[in-house]
Amino acid sequence: MAAKDRKGAARRPVSEKPHRCGGGAAPRGFAGDQRGQTLIEFAVVSVMLFTCVFGIMDGSRALYAYHFTSYAAREATRYAVVRGSTYSSTPCATTSTLACDATAANIASFVQSIVPPGISAGSALTVAASWPGTAPTGAVGVCSIADGVNSPGCSVKVQVSYLFNYIAPFMPGSGLLMTSTAESVIQQ
Repeated sequence: MAAKDRKGAARRPVSEKPHRCGGGAAPRGFAGDQRGQTLIEFAVVSVMLFTCVFGIMDGSRALYAYHFTSYAAREATRYAVVRGSTYSSTPCATTSTLACDATAANIASFVQSIVPPGISAGSALTVAASWPGTAPTGAVGVCSIADGVNSPGCSVKVQVSYLFNYIAPFMPGSGLLMTSTAESVIQQ
């Protein structure tokens, strides 16, 4: 015997309830629309994901390049500080020569020799060394240019510039010029 509701009509069993869409199966085009929507959502999300991934990669590479640029300026200045005019009377033959007077070309060669992997040592990297012939502001010693502008007590200034190029296609094509300058007092 079938169960009856309050008005006396027979109730349908749970398995015989009509479909929410008005009975029967879902319309034929509905499933195709879902697949297209999923494809569009995937395309939009994947573009945003790859943009973030390439942005993080390029940002990391830029930080690596800037770190090298500042490191190279400090090390090149140190290289020049310990190779002043009174240290020796011979010019530096190689970057590993110790007892020699450093020139701008020697300092540039030194920076080229310490370039790590991932940094192009070609035309993207420039080094400018200068000896102003004066003591830096606030220095205790006196700069005597009797033996040249690279005498002990005088300052040496090294500027290293590196043109960083992005790999991501949505970044500017001209690159980013990174520059670091270091200055110190010549010791020898």
